Amino acid sequence: MINNSLSLKLFVILSKAYKVIMEQAVKDMKRHGLSETEFAMLELLYHKGRIPMQQMGEKLLITSGGITYTADKLENKGLLRRVACPSDRRVTYAEITEQGDGMFHEIFPEHQKVIESTMTGLTDEEKVEVIDLLKKLGLSAQNT
Repeated sequence: MINNSLSLKLFVILSKAYKVIMEQAVKDMKRHGLSETEFAMLELLYHKGRIPMQQMGEKLLITSGGITYTADKLENKGLLRRVACPSDRRVTYAEITEQGDGMFHEIFPEHQKVIESTMTGLTDEEKVEVIDLLKKLGLSAQNT
């Protein structure tokens, strides 16, 4: 098999694995009444704290319109609030509310178990190896 064929095969295998794993993760997110984007935004705020809305798109790979739409939905659910920056009127922070923090504190350990169960096909040593290889692949692809 020549290198080009291996590259294409790797691409297909990565895509299929990602699709199956994400289906399981998203199914669990929806079980808690959250879309994939809502869950990702709450998870970021839960673990990192208050973040400028403008930076959320970069961290979550979501457009600014998607961030605004999702923030609106989470705000209406009482899980997120916007906070104006006192020193720069152009900056608005997003932060998780007490209700959102409590909810996420309950559901995240369950979600983590779902993720753990989807990864049982690899040993811990294999997971470390795959992590290293995927980082290397991502950095290499970024520089092409």
